[in-house]
Amino acid sequence: MNKQAVIHWLEENQKPFTDLSDAIWDQPELGYKEFFASEAQADFLAERGFQIQKDVAGMNTAFIAEWGSGKPVIGFAGEFDALGGLSQKAQPEKEPVEAGAPGHGCGHNLLGVGCMAAAVGLKEWLAANGKSGTVRYYGCPAEEGGAGKTFMQREGLFNDLDVAFNYHPSSITCASKGSNVGVNHIRYQFHGKTAHAGGAPYEGRSALDAVELMNVGVNYLREHVTGDVRMHYVITNGGVAPNIVPDEAEVWYYLRAHEPKNLSEVTERVRKIANGAAMMTETQMEEIFESATSSTLPNFTLADLQYEQMKLIGPIVYTEEEKEFARTVNAQLNFAADKARGMIHKWILSDEIKEEMIEKYLDEPIIGQYFPSLNKGRIAGGSTDVGDLSRTVPCSMLVTTCYAVGAPGHSWAITAFGRTSIGHKGMMYAAKTMALAAIECVEHPEIIEKARVELRKAQPNGYQNPIHAGIVPPRFDPPA
Repeated sequence: MNKQAVIHWLEENQKPFTDLSDAIWDQPELGYKEFFASEAQADFLAERGFQIQKDVAGMNTAFIAEWGSGKPVIGFAGEFDALGGLSQKAQPEKEPVEAGAPGHGCGHNLLGVGCMAAAVGLKEWLAANGKSGTVRYYGCPAEEGGAGKTFMQREGLFNDLDVAFNYHPSSITCASKGSNVGVNHIRYQFHGKTAHAGGAPYEGRSALDAVELMNVGVNYLREHVTGDVRMHYVITNGGVAPNIVPDEAEVWYYLRAHEPKNLSEVTERVRKIANGAAMMTETQMEEIFESATSSTLPNFTLADLQYEQMKLIGPIVYTEEEKEFARTVNAQLNFAADKARGMIHKWILSDEIKEEMIEKYLDEPIIGQYFPSLNKGRIAGGSTDVGDLSRTVPCSMLVTTCYAVGAPGHSWAITAFGRTSIGHKGMMYAAKTMALAAIECVEHPEIIEKARVELRKAQPNGYQNPIHAGIVPPRFDPPA
């Protein structure tokens, strides 16, 4: 069984994978509560000969599926959580399935199953050719606002991997050499003293005043941080009623930075501001550090390896009906070709790409062409727990086209594409690319060594998990 046969096998056997992806799309679940998706994925892999270990790293929706034995050990990191409020029908006009309900607005139904398909494809190749090797799929909860992989990393569950692969749905296809920022998820609770706001306000000590003073202080801090820092917040508790001095209030912060040193420094400065706000209002401040993820560390060796596999697979081809679906979505979002140019340049830096390489794609509502990994140095403003995987073992973040060029991240539009043939094509393209790259790693162990040397050089001071030992992930009971 050669690589072309693996491509053919994944094409001939894609229906069970697309059916599973659709089933997860049909039943969206928020982070740490993905009971249906987790069980469905684990059962699917068990039926195909994988050994399943459930409830790992303290998360009852996390699992590991493993097949084979010996070296190399190749991991595929999947996800399956949805986003709140992004329910949407699989149609090009905005219309929720259920108003206010969750939806797969980041395409994790495709992400997880695409990684699964790559794992099964690699398993089929190993079995057919009598090769030694271990295939491992990680069912990772709560990438959105959580830290499933980071908790897994803290438990040492990635330590024996030789390489790892992950992919994410996108509006473009390339193996990224860019990065993301790390993030700390922290709640600041203030405890004061209640009083009648009209009759005796002087008796009270307002926890809400402390929250607001803290936010003002942080907003002044924005002038004095490094360019990779982002700070954003929501007030989750502002009191009960205007005529009662609030004795309890809470603000929830995401503190982000690309460099771990900068993230640590800004977190300490925000902590000082919170303490200062408590001092000014004569309240007590309690810091609740929920979780954290590190910035991603791209592996250029694996990125280039995946690009070579794309050359064998070729571009994604769309029907006229699929193009019209994408065109309608773009029109809904007022997206035009000049924006498409900016989007492509954002992904694959303008000083490295020739205009003629992209000109012919700018009038297309959806881009099936694959591109070289030219986005070295690009730092996206979002965060992902893939960062902690990528700092433990060589890992490549692949993106493939699963939605129209105009679909913004975390939107109803991405949910809409997640249950269409467009999303399916991107998912299976990712599966083929990752499976073929993994085969190359088995056939040529020097690739693994080169990737590992690159990782060591990129982290001369090593890596430290950002979640403190005493912090545990949340657990929920499955629905009755």
